[in-house]
Amino acid sequence: MTKAFRASPDVIIRTSKFDEATRFYTQVLGLEVAHSTATLVGLDAGAFRLYLEPGPDHGPVFDFRVPDFRAAKQALLAAGCALVEEDPAVPKCYLRDPFGLVFNIEQSPLIA
Repeated sequence: MTKAFRASPDVIIRTSKFDEATRFYTQVLGLEVAHSTATLVGLDAGAFRLYLEPGPDHGPVFDFRVPDFRAAKQALLAAGCALVEEDPAVPKCYLRDPFGLVFNIEQSPLIA
């Protein structure tokens, strides 16, 4: 298995209350919008960037970058992770580890 998993400074929250969540994090917590589209809002939270996206609720998702997406995905599946969702166009996928944590892996050529 590749040993080059590196956490990115991104945390993703998918919520069915996208507009309410955006208002909460910007107005109540005062986080500044660093990125905004109709389906994704990135908020500067200091040590990390919090991304909000509309969709079925799930807990916070940490993001890991890997140099070889396919090899990392196969190794994680073989180690007991379950595929939650995949976007081959990026490539990236959400996996649930054997302990219940959902995380994202994505291809990053900058990882050595």
